[in-house]
Amino acid sequence: MSKLKEQHCDACRADAPRVTDQERESLQREIPDWQVIDVAGEHQLMREFRFRDFAAALVFTNQVAELAEAENHHPALLLEYGKVTVRWWTHKIGGLHRNDFIMGARTDLLA
Repeated sequence: MSKLKEQHCDACRADAPRVTDQERESLQREIPDWQVIDVAGEHQLMREFRFRDFAAALVFTNQVAELAEAENHHPALLLEYGKVTVRWWTHKIGGLHRNDFIMGARTDLLA
């Protein structure tokens, strides 16, 4: 097991390879609560996190934002009452990179 939660993002270039289907299946085993979704032809990782109220959801949102800034890899965040939806993908390559799975695993640690 690669222990994604202990890894950091590598700087990503526009010519970086997307994960293969085989790599995606292997990496997703480490973050089973995340779904691979298709948004406008781009694969993304998505997970909803539930909280007792808006304030707790906001604290989590800010923690994810701090993690994103520290790793220079930024998700889409949707904050609602008692719920935060997080989507990770690599904008430069229009799909999934290993970094997205790392960030999914590290996001799980915050919840």
